[in-house]
Amino acid sequence: MAELDDLLSVLKETGGDRAILADRLSAHAVVDGSRILSLNEVPGLALHAREKEEGIEAQIVVGEGVKIERPVHLCFGVLQATGNQDIVIDLRMETGASAHFLAHCLFPGAQRVRHRMQARIEIGQGAELRYTEAHFHGPYGGIEVLPKTEVRVGENGRFLSEFTLTSGRVGRLDLDLVVEAAENAVAELTARIFGHADDEIKVREKIVLRGANSRGLIKSRIALDGDATAEVTGITEGHAAGARGHVDCMELVRERAVGRAIPIVQVTHPLAKVTHEAAIGSVDQQQLETLMAHGLTPEEAVDVIIKGILR
Repeated sequence: MAELDDLLSVLKETGGDRAILADRLSAHAVVDGSRILSLNEVPGLALHAREKEEGIEAQIVVGEGVKIERPVHLCFGVLQATGNQDIVIDLRMETGASAHFLAHCLFPGAQRVRHRMQARIEIGQGAELRYTEAHFHGPYGGIEVLPKTEVRVGENGRFLSEFTLTSGRVGRLDLDLVVEAAENAVAELTARIFGHADDEIKVREKIVLRGANSRGLIKSRIALDGDATAEVTGITEGHAAGARGHVDCMELVRERAVGRAIPIVQVTHPLAKVTHEAAIGSVDQQQLETLMAHGLTPEEAVDVIIKGILR
């Protein structure tokens, strides 16, 4: 199938391994636009998907006590220059389950593409989900990325999320992620984004520490150049004894780029504690001079500093 080969070729450029399709022990789903190109389940993980007019709907369940040893690969992309892709996901981790999902979102030639995702995630008691989402975009910037996710983390559960969009033009990004954590639950959200030209970036991440001794961390690392703009809102609420949260936002701006950080913290219980820090600035001159003293050109030195921030 030509579309599958093309999508997997782009996946290889992003560091992914196309051999996952031949590995029957690894669960995966590969989607181009609204076409399901490949699908594989493994014992303990049920993955049901159906095609819609402009995307897919998927239900994923990891069974009680099941530990999925190999990463679950979700590859969503639009190979055409124009089109819409709507992804609807309902993901449930049952009691004591654990898994690592790797989502690759590939738009190498997008000139006028809208990618919208709506996800609902339920993490049961003592379950753990790591969700890593990496985007690869082309140079045109003609794409809208509109992910909206709601997560509920049960007692003693863990949710670790990482969103990366540092390859190609972002276009327009509007990321909205809300997590509610029960007693002794942990939620850690990390976003790394690089905007160029006239890219528009909006990130809103929120953790509600509902249960006693719950923990939350929101970490954003944003780099901007050209005329790119970013507005990053990190919200953490502490509503129970022993709840602890922190919001950490850093934005690096160059040329005419504009960055805005909005950390919001709210505490309604006297034994909860939430903190925040935000920093926006240009490339550190001392770091720049130190790297240039080691033989790097100014452009190379700036690249090294930006890559360090986006790690």
